[in-house]
Amino acid sequence: VEPGKPAWHKIRKEFGAEVICSDGTINREKLGDLIFNDVEKRRKLNAFTHPDIYKEMCWQAFKYFFQGHPFIVMDVPLLFETGKMLHYVHKIIVVTCEEDLQLQRLMKRSGFTETKVKLRIAAQMSQDRKAEMSNFVIENSSSLQDMREQTIKIINVLRSYKYHWRLRFILGFCCTILLAGAFWLRNRSTKAQLTTL
Repeated sequence: VEPGKPAWHKIRKEFGAEVICSDGTINREKLGDLIFNDVEKRRKLNAFTHPDIYKEMCWQAFKYFFQGHPFIVMDVPLLFETGKMLHYVHKIIVVTCEEDLQLQRLMKRSGFTETKVKLRIAAQMSQDRKAEMSNFVIENSSSLQDMREQTIKIINVLRSYKYHWRLRFILGFCCTILLAGAFWLRNRSTKAQLTTL
């Protein structure tokens, strides 16, 4: 949604110049006020921003995969709500906290009123439901140290998996077959040309 990008133009066309700041960036507060009060406008925004976001996420995932990383962590706020990325993630980590604490933190971070924050929370699936559908849950209602310890445990579990090696083997095998097939076709074509000469 950076100025001049395709999604930026679509946002400006759909929601008007009032959601654009003087420096050309998206005024997220004004846009949020529009979409969190209107389900249809929120669907439209998601329809033209999510495809580009997913493409970028996939590109970054492939890049890190080929750099040899055993896993990556993607921050996907609407993972369950949209369902688009669910088939492409191997493990799901959900961070939860007590509801009143969530409300306080969002109000403090965003500067929004309680009403605005509640609208944003209501637009998402409940934390409990997300926790049920995840592989790991980090409870973030206590201290930073406690959350750090929970996170380190999950990282250690993820590091112990060898799933990335299986993916690399399958990808390497497929690439080898494709290259061998291309080489065979090239040689066959060259032999056919020599025979006709």
